[in-house]
Amino acid sequence: MHYLHTMVRVNNLDEALKFYCAKLGLEEYSRRDDEKGKYTNVFLKAPGDSITDARKSPLLELTYNWEPEDYSGGRNFGHLAYAVDNIYDYCARLQKLGITINRPPKDGRMAFIKSPDGISIELLQIGEALPLQEPWQSMPNTGSW
Repeated sequence: MHYLHTMVRVNNLDEALKFYCAKLGLEEYSRRDDEKGKYTNVFLKAPGDSITDARKSPLLELTYNWEPEDYSGGRNFGHLAYAVDNIYDYCARLQKLGITINRPPKDGRMAFIKSPDGISIELLQIGEALPLQEPWQSMPNTGSW
């Protein structure tokens, strides 16, 4: 397992980039606009962070939702994200330890759980998504993430 990124929702992407890049000194690593989901993700790195295909330093993900939303009660903080070798095995182990899988890895790639304090944690399959597999494919979502 290794730490991937922390996601923070922003109300104004230009202002956020001015703060994080021009003032704080982070650098834009990548950007993705999602027309269907109506959001933009911008990933930032610290100037000294290592960025390689095999392993990269943790990034800050800024998420800008195109439709305005009030982020009260900490909704601006999204989730922590970790990559795992086998998402099915990892989620099965967590279940055996009594952890609820709020968003099962139905797609063989992504799952969400929550900490005891309600912090969402995204689990991502390293590399390509695994072939679809039961019981995960049919498992319903539980609660929020």
